Amino acid sequence: MNHILYPAEELTASMNAKASVQLKDAMIRTLLTDSRKLSDMVQGLFFALKGRRDGHTFIEDVYKAGVRSFVISDPEFDHLKFKGTNFYLVDDTLKALQDLSAVHRSKFDYPVIGITGSNGKTIVKEWLYQLLAPENNIVRSPKSYNSQLGVPVSVWEMNEENDLAIFEAGVSTGNEMDALAAVIKPTIGILTNIGEAHNAGFESIEDKITEKLKLFQGVDLFIYSSKYLSQYSGELPGTNKFTWCYRDKADLEVFDDEVLEDKYQFLRAKFNNKDVEAVIPFTDQASVENGIICWATLLALGYEPEEADKRLEKLLPIGMRLELKTGINYCSVIDDSYSLDLSSLAIALDFLNQQNQNSRRTLILSDIPGLDSQGVYDEIGQMIENKSVDRLIGVGPLISSYGKDFPCETEFYQSTDDFLQAFASLKFGHETILLKGARSFEFERISQVLTQKVHETVMEINLNALEHNLNYYKALLPQGSKVMAMVKAFSYGSGSFEITNLLEFNKVDYLAVAYADEGVALRKAGTSLPIMVMSPDSMAFDAIIDNKLEPEIYSLRILEEFVESLTRKGIKDYPVHIKLDTGMHRLGFMEDEMDQLIEYLKDSQSIHVQSIFSHLVASEDPKHDKFTKHQISLFTQLSERILEIYNYPVLRHMANTSGISRWPDAAFDMVRLGIGLYGIDLSISDKSPLQTVTSLKTSISQIKQIPAGDTIGYGREGKLPEGGTIATVKIGYADGYSRKLGNGVGQMMVRGKKVKTIGKICMDMCMIDITGINAAEGDEVIVFNDKIRVEDLAKKMETIPYEVLTGISQRVKRVYYYE
Repeated sequence: MNHILYPAEELTASMNAKASVQLKDAMIRTLLTDSRKLSDMVQGLFFALKGRRDGHTFIEDVYKAGVRSFVISDPEFDHLKFKGTNFYLVDDTLKALQDLSAVHRSKFDYPVIGITGSNGKTIVKEWLYQLLAPENNIVRSPKSYNSQLGVPVSVWEMNEENDLAIFEAGVSTGNEMDALAAVIKPTIGILTNIGEAHNAGFESIEDKITEKLKLFQGVDLFIYSSKYLSQYSGELPGTNKFTWCYRDKADLEVFDDEVLEDKYQFLRAKFNNKDVEAVIPFTDQASVENGIICWATLLALGYEPEEADKRLEKLLPIGMRLELKTGINYCSVIDDSYSLDLSSLAIALDFLNQQNQNSRRTLILSDIPGLDSQGVYDEIGQMIENKSVDRLIGVGPLISSYGKDFPCETEFYQSTDDFLQAFASLKFGHETILLKGARSFEFERISQVLTQKVHETVMEINLNALEHNLNYYKALLPQGSKVMAMVKAFSYGSGSFEITNLLEFNKVDYLAVAYADEGVALRKAGTSLPIMVMSPDSMAFDAIIDNKLEPEIYSLRILEEFVESLTRKGIKDYPVHIKLDTGMHRLGFMEDEMDQLIEYLKDSQSIHVQSIFSHLVASEDPKHDKFTKHQISLFTQLSERILEIYNYPVLRHMANTSGISRWPDAAFDMVRLGIGLYGIDLSISDKSPLQTVTSLKTSISQIKQIPAGDTIGYGREGKLPEGGTIATVKIGYADGYSRKLGNGVGQMMVRGKKVKTIGKICMDMCMIDITGINAAEGDEVIVFNDKIRVEDLAKKMETIPYEVLTGISQRVKRVYYYE
């Protein structure tokens, strides 16, 4: 794909920069903002953004990777030590990125659709792409790239081969949209809706509407529903306007709807004084409204009603997430098999590159729809090389023709059927496989043969939410504080290497496990971060040393035994962590043992004290605040005694999840973040800023009509006095669903409605009362998520959320997804 090349002189002017140019002939075509996701280094421009981390601190790493052009905002930064480079000094690197993308946008005069609203932006954008692609070469925002950073990165992808652009923009507070509007400069505007999302960022609903409408100033056409603008008193933008509404006057007035075959919504409307019809292959309210917005857009753009109806009926669901699954023969499978373009391929390859559990990486890639040129596949070849792909399996006639010179092992098949016919003779084992295919290639069939067939109950882990929670806690820490992530007990039931890969990618400083075998498993999966073992045993010392794990030393006995092991191996200065008991009274040195400990440490050459730490007993509970203060004070005193005997820096850490939230004085040099990563913090009683990470789902095996007077389940304890409808679902106490949740104590969700358990919980299944719900066998059942929270289940089970999460059986399939 031919992107405009920008010389140093134009970059300097576009960003209003002060330039230091050593490479006068350097040309730029790729914007780089993340040191972990580099590509096209020779023609890439790295922006040292300042956010949770300062991008200036990563310039040396980026330079070593081959990048030679940088945008910085720190006038004190020593750029002269980097030879053969171009540096552009600006006041604000994010604004410079936006300014450069705005200049790039100004070079194109084809239509640009801008979309904003409280909800539905990404779905409407993706559906419009499906609807308009037959006669247009479209560039669009990848995934949900609608932020202050995502918008300029998206607009930068515009090129001369396109003839239509679709970009989404999102704001969460006032004074944000002006910058995005200047970059997108839409000619057509679509307002999806105005809902409650981000209300806290605005003084009023009208203030919120006013901010969003800034995107559409100067557009030729504005498409909206008046029902969302009833609280707006200003002048609406748009030279021309097109309105839609349910049962109210509008250019597209929907006056009747009907559900067909339980999966289609049949709509009737008035348009140009005529009755028109459309069928949308979805029935939920949000999807229907998004479909009407697309219908209105097609009509506003001049499509005949009959053609609009034909296209709308073929709308496909949007797969906005890639999933990490357990594959056959010890493989990991990244399933992103529902859509394909260059932008989403780059995102998926970045995710593949994060995976360390296997040394070999394989990409199974289909033809990219609408892109038929050697240049496109040369660019793919460069992406493959940058992301260290070892093997490519191409499916489709175009990639088979153009991909012969890809820089890795290659094999090609003309179709998905051809690949599946050859599957038995292909060798897959101990590798990470990325499936990336256009929807027409039906790569879900390949996913089925590559993934393990396991228990149908699934625990989904949202890696975006986990990343959000990590960054939330990082933002609470003093500058320079390190983070130790607790990944013991299978990462609180959520997985092992799947979680640690993400943590390592996000620059966590340390990991902690309970036992040596957990640390050994992480090392075998490719984890390179330092790992503390919190419950070391003398029988595991060899494994600890051989795998470069770092033991917690909590008693003189363990210290002496570990030093003996080191002496036998002739090892000196081995990293260890000293545990002090300040009130938990579980493990650790008591205050009266400090003299003996210090004398031993003074004489030992075998160990290097990496950290000193203790454990808060009740950091989440205000009624124990006095004791927490005592713990912090005691830890400060005891740890300082140890620090005095060393002439090198030793880390101190005490704060757990709730300690980070409530006790900034306990941050010290490092914090230990545990269950907060997974969206649970017992110190947060009001609306939580954390996102739910885990969702447990199962399905209905059978539905029965129960006569009045009959009983359900063991012991005949389940009763429906007036009769009713029950469903048997595929989860029981062997999966971790406690027997305490039987007989109506537990709730699940079927078709968006909460239902109660009935009868006792069985080993492999249980029954729920679905009387009055139009459910079907095979329907999804939510056991817990953000609506039925783990904390609520824990209360009903008279336990804590930790036990609920860690109690989910290993036979329950884990699926990891990243949007």
